[in-house]
Amino acid sequence: MDSSIKEILSVLACPKCKGCLITENERLVCTNCGLKYEIEDGIPRLIIDEAEDKQK
Repeated sequence: MDSSIKEILSVLACPKCKGCLITENERLVCTNCGLKYEIEDGIPRLIIDEAEDKQK
């Protein structure tokens, strides 16, 4: 995982529920609602419509 992603996790929140985000398998995962956001070229894509639901 890119160190810059780890540094900004303290200021990022899930755009859907404002929950905390953690890194998991090269993705950001919301600890509250479970949405998974892709990281492309070191840039988190925090777009709700493109997020993967944890239940899938």
